[in-house]
Amino acid sequence: MEGRNLVINTDSNDNNSGSSSISNETHSPQTSLTHPDILAIKRLSTNLESIFESQTSEFYNDAKIIVSTCSKEVAIHRCILSARSSFFKNLFSINIVPVGKKERVLKLDLKELCKDFEVGYDSLVCVLGYLYSGKVKGVPRNVCVCVDDDCEHLGCKPAVDSMVEVLYASFVFQIPELIALYQRRLLDILNKVAVDDILVILSVAKICSAACAELLAECIEIVVKSDIDVITLEKALPNEILKHIMDSRSDLGLGGSESNTFPDKHVKRIHRALDSDDVELVRWLLKEGHTTLDDAHALHYAVAYCDSKTTTEVLDLGLSDVNHRNPRGYTVLHVAAMRKEPKIVVSLLTKGAKPSDLTSDGRKALQISKRLTKAVDFNRSTEEGKSSPKDRLCIEILEQAERRDPLLGEASVSLAMAGDDLRMKLLYLENRVGLAKLLFPVEAQVAMDIAQVDGTLEFPRKLPGGQITPMDLNEAPFKIEEEHLNRIRALSKTVELGKRFFPRCSDVLNKIMDADDLSQLAYLGNDTPEERQLKKRRYVELQDVLVKAFSEDKEEIQKSAALTSSSSSSSPLALFKASNMLHSKES
Repeated sequence: MEGRNLVINTDSNDNNSGSSSISNETHSPQTSLTHPDILAIKRLSTNLESIFESQTSEFYNDAKIIVSTCSKEVAIHRCILSARSSFFKNLFSINIVPVGKKERVLKLDLKELCKDFEVGYDSLVCVLGYLYSGKVKGVPRNVCVCVDDDCEHLGCKPAVDSMVEVLYASFVFQIPELIALYQRRLLDILNKVAVDDILVILSVAKICSAACAELLAECIEIVVKSDIDVITLEKALPNEILKHIMDSRSDLGLGGSESNTFPDKHVKRIHRALDSDDVELVRWLLKEGHTTLDDAHALHYAVAYCDSKTTTEVLDLGLSDVNHRNPRGYTVLHVAAMRKEPKIVVSLLTKGAKPSDLTSDGRKALQISKRLTKAVDFNRSTEEGKSSPKDRLCIEILEQAERRDPLLGEASVSLAMAGDDLRMKLLYLENRVGLAKLLFPVEAQVAMDIAQVDGTLEFPRKLPGGQITPMDLNEAPFKIEEEHLNRIRALSKTVELGKRFFPRCSDVLNKIMDADDLSQLAYLGNDTPEERQLKKRRYVELQDVLVKAFSEDKEEIQKSAALTSSSSSSSPLALFKASNMLHSKES
């Protein structure tokens, strides 16, 4: 039987997405894959894909999309995207580069294009890649998998986030076939998604409205039957969806539990005070005696929605049980693991939070944190100026907390040698914390904030006006004053916290601080002013050498992709390099 004609639809008028579709009106194998038109379209797809992916496209692209969250940009071609998407066709007809303008490349901000939901770089590339080639490649695997080895990576947060971002970007760029595909993918995994992550899907489905009606209805049904409390729903969802969920719960007879009732006015006042970072008002409200911090689940609320300073102040009130559970069975540490703020996690652990406590479905805080963390974020290198690897830090802190805490004795041999010499001890602590801040900036800042160390200015003295000036170590005789002792206590706590929660970093610092060269610099004895100045210059030189060695070590490890940044910054290779570089300088 003779096959029917092949129909190729490449209509790109304003009434559709502009995306080409191919339909074969016959099932004849002779015309399925070898038809000249099919081969031509495959070749066209490959060619357009190569233009998008080519590193040399800078020579002929005429627009860029800036992804400010990761300081990256994607080169695009207005002609191609206008033909493939009515969104871009309308956008480029409005944004025209004037003739004669020196900069011919039009720059677009992704945040301005996708205003209602944050879209990442990899999700953007996935959607644009589809517009160029017609192929659905998805995002790189390390972006859509978590760091929990026991996870199937079907419904964990990174997998959900990547699909939701692609879905939303497809909606914004008006690509209906991609919307339909990712709506179906999300529907297929809803039963594997943690109920808290359903809220993200629900929010984006609401934005997409009629295009994702089925997904929206399924998510609402799951949330209605879940144990998600009203406060969480209020924070995450628009009022109309919240009302619909509460009405549905009431109709099903689910409105009587604590999770499904709005907090009373006294609890609301405490929560509003926390929102305003007014812990003194919280203290005053508690004196009224209408409720307690635990009954109001105030610590849970602070950990979930307030900054780390407010959370620490609430903890310091000493009026709440750090292991208290909310109606969903979550301890405060479980909530902190969801928040992924290392300062809050460390604060809770230092106050006695138990990392071994389980949720009602058998999860520890560590597993919660791992399921929420993208592999790409966990493995991201810690370079100065780059985004803080909070996800990785929270996991490392919780892993360390589950192990037996090390003894918090002397930090190193050099500190032990200081003995009762408070001036030498203060110098050692200043140098150690200063070096920690240089080599491990994020870890050091966490410990310093909790220990309330304002900085690593050498021996700061507060003047009456509040100004901080360096103290002079060379005063003769040098007299230890109260501010020196306070500084020693704060720096000592910083070192102890570092040893407890960041033993890897602490071990590296011990090796450096115990080096003969540095130990000699730390001891001033009866040196003359000229000798002190020489030692100070030598210390600065040593810092420069160490920074260079560690930077080179990180670059080599990144190239080889053999190790993560968490091990690169403390590797013996860097120390060996530093030693060799010092030796070559001296010789």
